[in-house]
Amino acid sequence: MKTNNANVQYKSFLRDRRKRIDALLNRYLQKITQDSPKNLAKAMRYSVLGGGKRIRSLLIYAVGEIYKTDLKVLDAPAVAIEMIHSFSLIHDDLPAMDDDSLRRGKPTCHIAFDEATAILAGDALAIGAFQVLSEAKNLSAEKKAKMIKVLAEASGPRGMAGGQYIDLHAEGKKLSVDKLEQMYLLKTGVLIGAAIKLGALASDISGQKELKHLEQFALNIGLAFQIQDDVLNIESNATRLGKNVGTDEEHNKFTYPALVGMSAAKAKIKNLWSKAEKSLQQLKLENSILQLLTTSIMQRDF
Repeated sequence: MKTNNANVQYKSFLRDRRKRIDALLNRYLQKITQDSPKNLAKAMRYSVLGGGKRIRSLLIYAVGEIYKTDLKVLDAPAVAIEMIHSFSLIHDDLPAMDDDSLRRGKPTCHIAFDEATAILAGDALAIGAFQVLSEAKNLSAEKKAKMIKVLAEASGPRGMAGGQYIDLHAEGKKLSVDKLEQMYLLKTGVLIGAAIKLGALASDISGQKELKHLEQFALNIGLAFQIQDDVLNIESNATRLGKNVGTDEEHNKFTYPALVGMSAAKAKIKNLWSKAEKSLQQLKLENSILQLLTTSIMQRDF
């Protein structure tokens, strides 16, 4: 695949898959909120459909692209992971958590509605994600069970919930590099890893070497993504990020730049992206959609 042709195909992929996932999210939200309290449904839609880069669902589609997987097989896991991600953002922004007021360039859910509604909207999205997978018509019972397990583990105490707990209870404390990286992998990395695993499950990838390279790829971009968030929280602005900046210092959070310095943090990010690209090279995926998506994630160029 020539570079220019690859870039054209990649831009088409981004446009078409985002349009697809947004339409699917709209449809599934209508289905799972039917006959529910109107304001609760409104809060759920506000949080899910109000922007977002759709990185996790794009990763699922990008893995499927490699193996020519039918899009209909990828749709349910793509919808489910976006709903889980939105639930996590709603809860992370709550006053008892990160206490943030801006998300995706808009007031956070508890600001736009109220705290109780935001909590319930997040709960409903988390549960709804598993409903979407369990009712998927294009997945076998075995695939549904495996996907539900992957998403549950990534969301629970050994995943995002555990990472957020460590984060909240680490405020004002000095963590080791290993402990900080563990927290980042739980809080962010595991859900990105889950996207890769869901794409692999949908695509019937069973080769252990392939799965290992994809898993290493996911772990490296997940950790790089969170460390990059630390850097952007210091150096970027709310207009670019769609959320408040300077909040880590304000909440006395111990971050990667605070621990090792900004130069070392940026060097770590570069090293992690390099490792991720090497994993893809092992799969001989030069100029693939997944490789180009990785570059976009690295550059935050969407």
